[in-house]
Amino acid sequence: MLWRQSYDPLGNVVLSTLAAALPLVVLLCLLASRRVRAHYAALLGLVVALSVAVLVVRMPVRMALSAAGLGAMYGLFPIGWIILNVIFLYQLAEGRGLLNELRSAITHVTLDPRLQLVLVAFCFGAFFEGAAGFGTPVAVTGALLIGLGFPPLQASGLSLIANTAPVAFGALGTPIVALQAVTGLDLLQLSKMVGRQLPLFSLVVPFWLIAAHSGLRGIRETWRALLIAGVTFAVPQFLVSNYHGPWLVDVVSSIFSIVALTWYLRLCAPPVPAPPHPRVFVRAFMPWLVLTLFVALWGLPAVKAALNAVSSPKLAMPGLDQLVQRVAPAVATSAPEAAVFNFNWLSASGTAIFLSAIVTGVLLRYRALELVAIYRRALRLVAPSLATIAAMLALGYTTRYSGQDVILGLAFARTGVAYPFFGALLGWLGVALTGSDTSSNVLFGGLQKITAQQVGVSPLLMAAANSSGGVMGKMIDAQSIVVASTATRWYGHEWRILRFVLVHSIVLATLVGLLVLLQAYVPPFSAMVPR
Repeated sequence: MLWRQSYDPLGNVVLSTLAAALPLVVLLCLLASRRVRAHYAALLGLVVALSVAVLVVRMPVRMALSAAGLGAMYGLFPIGWIILNVIFLYQLAEGRGLLNELRSAITHVTLDPRLQLVLVAFCFGAFFEGAAGFGTPVAVTGALLIGLGFPPLQASGLSLIANTAPVAFGALGTPIVALQAVTGLDLLQLSKMVGRQLPLFSLVVPFWLIAAHSGLRGIRETWRALLIAGVTFAVPQFLVSNYHGPWLVDVVSSIFSIVALTWYLRLCAPPVPAPPHPRVFVRAFMPWLVLTLFVALWGLPAVKAALNAVSSPKLAMPGLDQLVQRVAPAVATSAPEAAVFNFNWLSASGTAIFLSAIVTGVLLRYRALELVAIYRRALRLVAPSLATIAAMLALGYTTRYSGQDVILGLAFARTGVAYPFFGALLGWLGVALTGSDTSSNVLFGGLQKITAQQVGVSPLLMAAANSSGGVMGKMIDAQSIVVASTATRWYGHEWRILRFVLVHSIVLATLVGLLVLLQAYVPPFSAMVPR
């Protein structure tokens, strides 16, 4: 039986909005407290979301449980699959002393930990975002920063802050492709519009990163390197997004930034110790080079299509698939929602990481039984985090299929001429809820287009704003925070990470909103909107 979502179930807009916000408020408040562990906070948030879905929105119990089940499955795969295998690779490198060698190798590029941070978290992180996305960059860069001697809070929080500007073009442009699918807008035009918003923040993020790490003094002492990292990322980001499309934006931009920053640090920065024999560099970076090779290969559309053709089973969720209907004004045309779990185990980024870990283990001369023992240890280490992520995603999917997300979105849509500002914050909220810019675009892309037409601003601008604003929510979504705490092996301190990044997320999202507001109404910013 088809169930239609209701966007004012209590007959009062304010009360309905407060009810829909309750699961997110509970989750974030519990995460920010010192008394509740992350997995308990996630479970309690899930209970609240299910209660609102069933008791307030009147969603059938079986549908609500199916939605939560689909979210939990997605949390374990592909997100949990990525985390588990990154930790496996990390332990293999640690077991052979390669983390110490990595630290030594990077000090031959720069002795300054601030610039090591920019090189690893911003430049390398952007490459992994562009090639794989879905939690990979935070997991990898968090582990690398720990290996370089950064404290767990800095390694976690700064990795999250760095993973902002690349997110909209992550996983070979997947968020923009998904946005085009739900809005029907031209793909290149969407890419252009996002590419006329985020490069401004790509210039800012390296400076922001160092300010969060060491304050204004750190910026004064490193500004040349920060400017090089930002400019050599932002300019290719603009050019590729505007003249090619969304697919290779992050990969190309990150490569330019890595090469330019490394060149500057080697030739123009204060002298560093004489470089060791090239074999030392190769050994130190070998696990991460193998990882890069596999992730980049898996990210190629032709390879992904070939692997999916071999094995990509899809499971339609019983009691949910094609049984939930979104209605106006969330969508222009009402249609049943698909609820399908895609178990693309062969083409998943986590599988690429797993294979890179196996190859690394062979190259490091681990025996088969040693590999099995280390993998079991990794599984034991991340088990609580996997449970947490499953509960987080179950909460997110419950809010999505029950329509609680649309209730919150419509509250933003009622802001009239100020809508361009709040529309960007809607994207921020969507990523905070779902943990994914892609999911946020799927949820709110259609709503952004419809509301923009009603308000009288460019639908293209507001659809792009959903993605650009969303990237600033990436650092506070519960899924990313748990990924960071797991990668840095700082379990139970998720509340510290949330407190560290929360203000940064809010301020950056506000700046995106202000830029979108200017692009909507104020020349010369309004000339940035493609016609």
